[in-house]
Amino acid sequence: MPSGTKADASPSNAASAGGASGTGPGKEQRVTKQRLAVSAALDELDDFVSTQELYRILQNQGVSVSLATAYRILQSLAEDGLVDVLRNGEGEAVYRRCAVTGHHHHLLCRNCGKAVEVEAPAVETWAARIAQEHGYTEVAHTVEIFGLCPECTALRAAGTL
Repeated sequence: MPSGTKADASPSNAASAGGASGTGPGKEQRVTKQRLAVSAALDELDDFVSTQELYRILQNQGVSVSLATAYRILQSLAEDGLVDVLRNGEGEAVYRRCAVTGHHHHLLCRNCGKAVEVEAPAVETWAARIAQEHGYTEVAHTVEIFGLCPECTALRAAGTL
């Protein structure tokens, strides 16, 4: 998946690493070398990444972390609300540090994995109305929209995709 740089991310920030700051809803986590490395790698990515993709990135950077450890760290970061997690088109869990801290949704490219964060007040209103109509409380929802990004659409139109 393509990667880029986020200007507001700091790999040495214990809170962004889900460190022992206690800022997230989960239990406090020890700040380890592996946890900081996973957090720093996520800070450098713009798109969602699977555990195996992140593991390969870390291995290429010379970071010593097992696949199981990378998985546990990503799960912990997700539980603490420090990364978003969703299922891609193949049903695989993928993770990303999101710039939007509140509830939001994503447009995801099925080809390259590019993700765009979107707020959707109409979806929120609809979900609340449907829940109320059926007597449901403490409702949560996830909406992800899959398609082709403009670049991949152009590649398809040119016959190179």
